[in-house]
Amino acid sequence: MTQPPPPPPQQPPQGGGFGPPPEQPPQDQPPQTPPQGQQPASGPNLGKAPEPGYGYPQAPSAPQTPAPSAPQNTPQPPQGYGYPHSAPAPQPPQAPPGYGYPGQQPGPYGQPQAPYGQPQAPYGQPGYGQQPGYGYPQQTMPHQPQAGQPGGGAKLNVQLLIIVAAVLAIALIIGGGVWYASSGKDEGRQNDTAGQSGGTGGTDDGNGGTAAGKEKAPSDPSAKVLFQVPAPEVKNDSTVVVSGSWLTDKAYVKSGIARIVGYDRDKGSELWKLPLAGPVCQASRHVTDDNLTAILYQPAMPTKADPSHGCSQIALIDLDAGKKLWTKTVKSGDQLVNFDNITLSGKTVAVGSTSGGAAFDVSGKLLWSPKPADSCYDAGYGGGDKLVAVRKCGPYDQRQLHIQTIDPKSGKVISEYKMTEGIEYASIVSTNPLVVAADVGDSAGDGSGISDFFSIDSRTGKLRTRISAPGEQFAARCEGITRVEACNLLAVGNDRLYLPTEEHDGTGKYSQTNEIVAFDLATGKQTGQRADAGDGYTISPLRMDGGNLIAYKRPPYDKGGQVVSIAGGSFKETTLLQNPATDSVRDVETSMSPEYSEFLYADGHLYMSKVYASKRSTVREKEYLAVGFGTG
Repeated sequence: MTQPPPPPPQQPPQGGGFGPPPEQPPQDQPPQTPPQGQQPASGPNLGKAPEPGYGYPQAPSAPQTPAPSAPQNTPQPPQGYGYPHSAPAPQPPQAPPGYGYPGQQPGPYGQPQAPYGQPQAPYGQPGYGQQPGYGYPQQTMPHQPQAGQPGGGAKLNVQLLIIVAAVLAIALIIGGGVWYASSGKDEGRQNDTAGQSGGTGGTDDGNGGTAAGKEKAPSDPSAKVLFQVPAPEVKNDSTVVVSGSWLTDKAYVKSGIARIVGYDRDKGSELWKLPLAGPVCQASRHVTDDNLTAILYQPAMPTKADPSHGCSQIALIDLDAGKKLWTKTVKSGDQLVNFDNITLSGKTVAVGSTSGGAAFDVSGKLLWSPKPADSCYDAGYGGGDKLVAVRKCGPYDQRQLHIQTIDPKSGKVISEYKMTEGIEYASIVSTNPLVVAADVGDSAGDGSGISDFFSIDSRTGKLRTRISAPGEQFAARCEGITRVEACNLLAVGNDRLYLPTEEHDGTGKYSQTNEIVAFDLATGKQTGQRADAGDGYTISPLRMDGGNLIAYKRPPYDKGGQVVSIAGGSFKETTLLQNPATDSVRDVETSMSPEYSEFLYADGHLYMSKVYASKRSTVREKEYLAVGFGTG
């Protein structure tokens, strides 16, 4: 079960300009028919209990569900830097409709779907239990009392309405004002998911998202380009992995070709450089309180004769000092184990693969390693607040995934949720609260790796709810085949899941736009909250900031991008950063998209960087490994 890595950046077309043209997401594939008998938790109530479907534990007496066939159109492996020799390569993404051009409009998103096996309502027409329009819940307006009605008359009702309006106004001031009152104090470094475009996050204060955020709105959000890091030179036609970027109080840190470099946050000048024996394979998005993180890398530089040496080297990096604290390897018998993913939870570094999982304390002590005789194996881990394993059991045709919350010090299983046989891959979206994504029955149809989200109680291992998220309606992505924590364009916080919708027609001529909507992780239903991107913009969640959501707005052809804070309670948007609208700046900004690049935002600074580097199409074109923007 080898996994294809995410798509590499595209070769730019001919022409000059400040940076390459935008990276392009893959073209949608026709959706597959989902298995019959499945009923999403958010679907209509037809007066009977739904039968167990994918993702729900089966009763002991229930027959086993046959596993689906292996994924189709598996990409073939490249022979490039940073890839294991046997690893499949990504398929180049196809061009979508460009900005400013009409595109296809999907059906209304976020609406309950008809039960599997029953006809779906036509797009644009309400089905059973559907909500009208993009992201808007059905609203019921109160009836005005008629004069002469018994029970108090018009005067009493007017007074009542004034009192209710005053109470609502006070509630809105409190709900929206806590952010402003508390954001003036910088509480220091960001949490361990502060800079990633999606994934775990969010303080849950139990009050619908009123926890104070750290990001403060500047008096002037206008930003400028702080620096650009030129793309490294790539020889031949190789594709080089340059995954990994982090932000500390002092430095912006980015992986290059067989090295990691710390840059001044404002000037972009090199503060330190850490050479590696070979290219980085994977990098943890999490950082400890003292700015330590972990990477996987190759033991030597690839050559034509040996294009990959395997991802066997596990290293702990000090992002403040720019030093490698230790490098470890794990053996199965006499062979080094090549790992597919790496994460960090507390003081534990965990790595997973088809050969099993291993973990080290930050001191370098081995905590556990693969057991060759074990019939199950840890394919990968999700880190952050908790440590969660995706454990695979059984032969391929009877595969079952066990989602295990484990003690990061001992590896002891705290709770376990068993997904139904037939789900081959799962991604850890968040460990606290625990949210898992899967493409059930290969039904997403768009390459996103997501058809459903599973909200799980990490203390008991019981399923809280299942959220249907059809690929044609929502734009979040999870890679999940071997990199179980590689999700972006989404965020979790306030016990809610925040998802962007797919692009659809805006109100302007040829304009495209989208929204972010929220799902309740206890009920699986939409909360009714909606953040509009605005005509020509597309909005994507980046991370949580306390109870607020930080999001990026990719610009249209004549504007600069924005970073906004969305209040968790009121969903009011506050602009934190506004990039220049000049052609040269916009060209380099749109050369990096939230789908296929790394985005970090903190303290009025936005950093974008590539995860792959490739040979330039012409020597005249400018390409960048990273670019920094800042206000003030």
